[in-house]
Amino acid sequence: MRLISLIFISVLIVSCKKDEPIDPPVAENLSNGMVVLCEGLFQHNNSTVSWVDFSTGSIANNLFATKTGRQLGDTGNDMQRYGGKIYIVVTVSSTVEVMNATSFSSIKQISMIQNGVAKQPRSLAFHNGKVYVSCYDGFVDVIDTTSLAVTQRIPVGSNPEGLSVSNNKLYVANSGGLNFPVPDSTVSVIDLTSHLEVERITVGINPGGVITDAEGDVYVIARGDYGVEPSRMVRIDTQLDNVDETFTFDASDMYPMNDKFLVTYFNHSTQASTIGLFNPLTESMEVPNYISTAGITTLYGVSYRPSSNTLFLLDAMNYTNSGYVREYSLTGGLVQNFHVGLNPTKIIFL
Repeated sequence: MRLISLIFISVLIVSCKKDEPIDPPVAENLSNGMVVLCEGLFQHNNSTVSWVDFSTGSIANNLFATKTGRQLGDTGNDMQRYGGKIYIVVTVSSTVEVMNATSFSSIKQISMIQNGVAKQPRSLAFHNGKVYVSCYDGFVDVIDTTSLAVTQRIPVGSNPEGLSVSNNKLYVANSGGLNFPVPDSTVSVIDLTSHLEVERITVGINPGGVITDAEGDVYVIARGDYGVEPSRMVRIDTQLDNVDETFTFDASDMYPMNDKFLVTYFNHSTQASTIGLFNPLTESMEVPNYISTAGITTLYGVSYRPSSNTLFLLDAMNYTNSGYVREYSLTGGLVQNFHVGLNPTKIIFL
């Protein structure tokens, strides 16, 4: 029976391989499209990058492998553009990939391993020619954008995640995620001239996402304990470096849209997601249910594209099937779907 089973599995694998779609050719230089980071599954070493060409409608779901001849690694967590480079954080592999923003060719793979121990990088921020990378080992690494070398390690709180710049300071959310059920509850403030932590602000347990508004105020999501302690958005006054307000609505993450925020919330009891429109100038939730998520299986991110004035919702499809990026008009109408890799999490428009 075991031999028969092995033969059946082998036939099934071969059949699946035959059915796998072949990526279309990718232009030497990328334009008029979007690069999509697909996280993959934790410890499965299957993170990928998809390229969607808006001109032709073609989708290449192995862009990184096609351009570099190697795999991206395990758990792609963040991807952002700064100048002529795209930086990709791969958490479990403990690397930062630096790509040419035009050709998407590899410039350098930065190892994020210290004395044989993985730093587990998480998120990116940029300021004055420096890249700041939060690392789960309790540091923020400073990378020079010219040498692409780690020049300094700044100690912060436990398991830092989101970070954002305001008033020549870097605000870093210390999640303490590995210490549950007693996570961290602070945001480290780093002076970007001295590269020293100058303040630590208590914002609420398990802080994650951080974003800066047009007036320089910093907003943090204190994610709670996913049970009794609710997830809340907190505003930090960056002149005084204290918590100025804790909002009463539920919030899991924030995404910029012009001078406003799209605030998402995932209800762990109902498994449902909502997207609200928040105005940081008036400090109010203008539209609690801005875009319907009825057509989304698992909301995994939101991105606004100014040139088309549309929203792109990333759908992880229960985390085990290849995902979709779904484009919506601002009135909530579905424009089109793009079938991408496993667990799409970040978008860069080119």
